[in-house]
Amino acid sequence: MKTKPKKDVQIKEFDTVKTFRTIKEKLALELINMDFEQIKEYLKVNSTKLYSK
Repeated sequence: MKTKPKKDVQIKEFDTVKTFRTIKEKLALELINMDFEQIKEYLKVNSTKLYSK
């Protein structure tokens, strides 16, 4: 069975994998030396940034 060539090739304007990898790496660097209680407080303070846009 042959596949049909795609006529409508869409150009990605937003690369989800790349974006989330960048966010994850940044967060990991910020949390690297924190204990559980510090991480909870960090997330409590900074989680509002995720929803402010």
